[in-house]
Amino acid sequence: MKHNLVIFSILFLVVFSCNNANLKEERDSVSTEHELENKSATADSAYQTKKVYVPVYSDIYQRTRNDRTLLTSTLSIHNTSETDTLFISRIDYYNTQGKLVRNYIEKSIFLNTFETIEYVVDEEDKTGGSGANFVIEWYGSSKLNPIFQAVMIGGLGNKSFSFTTNGVEIE
Repeated sequence: MKHNLVIFSILFLVVFSCNNANLKEERDSVSTEHELENKSATADSAYQTKKVYVPVYSDIYQRTRNDRTLLTSTLSIHNTSETDTLFISRIDYYNTQGKLVRNYIEKSIFLNTFETIEYVVDEEDKTGGSGANFVIEWYGSSKLNPIFQAVMIGGLGNKSFSFTTNGVEIE
């Protein structure tokens, strides 16, 4: 009976340690979804290039500065155009100190009309901190007016909460 308990315990530890490794690998991977094969769109002078800053929170303070609640953050990028494609050349994630944590894309990507793309910062990912942010560089027709938002969700005990932030254009 003791041997079965030991074997079960070891098996349990192996299974859950593998799951944590897979989460980290997923979090560290760079998205190749919607990558542009032809970079000619970046050279077209008809396109304007803009940058957007989106604040996100990987944690928030609870009762004291030392008591934090971890959050899951989702960056959503919405192409609101009915006729034009949105191109994204940069999605970078920064921590509270302003240090680059990760690049989410290596090549420019595109969003078709009315398409939305999302990037998730897992609850266990503490690299961003309470002042984390995304910087997105995008280009496309001067008529484009995309929406850049983040949704944070967390919980305290049996209560859940969520809130959103909006991106602001920066230079």
